[in-house]
Amino acid sequence: MPQKIILNINGKDRTVEAEPDSMLLYALRDNLGLHGPKFGCGLSECGACTVILGGAAIHSCVTPLAAAKGQKITTLEGLAKDGKPNALQQAFIDEQAAQCGYCINGMIMTAQAFLDQHPKPDRDQIKQALNGNLCRCGTHMRIIRAVERVAGHGATQEAQ
Repeated sequence: MPQKIILNINGKDRTVEAEPDSMLLYALRDNLGLHGPKFGCGLSECGACTVILGGAAIHSCVTPLAAAKGQKITTLEGLAKDGKPNALQQAFIDEQAAQCGYCINGMIMTAQAFLDQHPKPDRDQIKQALNGNLCRCGTHMRIIRAVERVAGHGATQEAQ
């Protein structure tokens, strides 16, 4: 039976009416109109649905609403401030990291959670952190450069 569940999303409490065992992704997209997280595989294998939950990048397609209750949830929409992209989002734009763009939500959200915990990673650490996200377009190097730009040591950092 559906219940009213209060979730803290992007700094605001939001109420959704859904089954507690339904997946967070569906509440975000269908109930709240947040379309940053994408449905990719539904099996926690592609990363397109990634959000930050309690400071960690998680796959919302396999996370029940009940597990998210009482924790802070950040979606791609929540990274921007006053309608302007945050530093990581801007780096993805500057590096032209999106081709089709389907994986970009997961790449950005995973990278943001990683950078929050490890602000000065090296290239190998960045690659390892993004290992659980799939991109079929082949913009991997642009994605890596965007994360490096924010970490402050990428090759493109000197051009800023």
